[in-house]
Amino acid sequence: MFKLTGILPPIATPFDHAGELYKVKVQHNVEKWNKTGLAGYVVCGSTGESVYLTTEEKLKLWDWVAEYAASDKILVAGTGMESVRETVTLCNAAAERGYKAAMVRTPFYYKGLLNNVNAQVLYFRTVADQSKIPLMIYNWPQVTGIDIAAEAVVLLSQHPNIFAIKESSGNLEKMIQMIKDVKPGFQVLTGSAPILSPSLSVGCAGAVLAFANAAPYSVVTIWEAHRSREIPAAMDWQNRILRAAQLVTVKYGVPGLKHAMDLNGYYGGPPRLPLTVIGAEAKAEIEAAFDGLKG
Repeated sequence: MFKLTGILPPIATPFDHAGELYKVKVQHNVEKWNKTGLAGYVVCGSTGESVYLTTEEKLKLWDWVAEYAASDKILVAGTGMESVRETVTLCNAAAERGYKAAMVRTPFYYKGLLNNVNAQVLYFRTVADQSKIPLMIYNWPQVTGIDIAAEAVVLLSQHPNIFAIKESSGNLEKMIQMIKDVKPGFQVLTGSAPILSPSLSVGCAGAVLAFANAAPYSVVTIWEAHRSREIPAAMDWQNRILRAAQLVTVKYGVPGLKHAMDLNGYYGGPPRLPLTVIGAEAKAEIEAAFDGLKG
C-alpha cells in the first residue's frame, strides 16, 4: 500500500493581478519549499482554490509543479469533482504527469442524497476502481457540509486503491476511532494545524496543512519532534503557532494565508474572485501572529 508520511502543504495557487495563473511565482514558491523538510506537495486542493480553476488550469499547475519540485518530494493531485466520471478523468490525467496519488474530496452538491454511508462508499469505491493512482479521501465538513462517516472510512480502507484520509474536521475523537478501526496500513492524516501535535500523538501518520504554505519550518519541527519522541518540544511549537494557524485556516482562510505567505518570502498574491484581499486590520492581526515564525 502507498505510504504518505510527514507534512505536505496543499499549495496556494499564484494568480497575477489580472487573475491569471502566475507561472514564475509557482516556480519561486516550489523552489523555496524544496529547501524545507516538507515531504511533498498537494496541487489543486481547497487551499489552491481548486473550485475556481478550469480543467486546463489544473493540468498546467500539475505540469509546472512537477517541473520545479525536487526529486524527493511526493506529488499529490487534488482531483475531487462532483461526478465519478470527471474525478476519474482528472485522477488519470494526474497519473500521466507522474503524480503518485490523488486527493479526492467528498462530493457535496446533492447533500440530501449523498450524506449517507452507502452513497459515500459507492462514490469512492467507483473512483478507486478506475483510477490509475491510489486515492486519499479528503473530508472537510466545515466547507462541504458533508462529514464522511467513520464507518464509511473503515469500509473504504479495505479497498486496495484507497490508502488514506485527510481528516480536516478537527475531531480528535473521530480520528482516534478511525485509527483504531481501519485496515492495518491505511493512514489517517490530519488537515488541521491548530491540533497538529495532538493528532500526531493519537497516531496520525502525517498532515496536509494549509498553514505549511507560509511557515513550513514550524510544522516540520513539530513533526520531527514527534518522530524523536520529544513531545514537550512539539507542544511548545504547537502553542507558538496556534494563534497564527487559527487566523489563516479558520478566521481569514485563503486570503489571510496568502498574506502570511507574502510576509514570509513566498508569493501569496491575490485570491481569485469572488474571494477578495483582506483589509488592513486583518493584515495587522496576521502580521502580529506570524512575528517570529520563520518561512
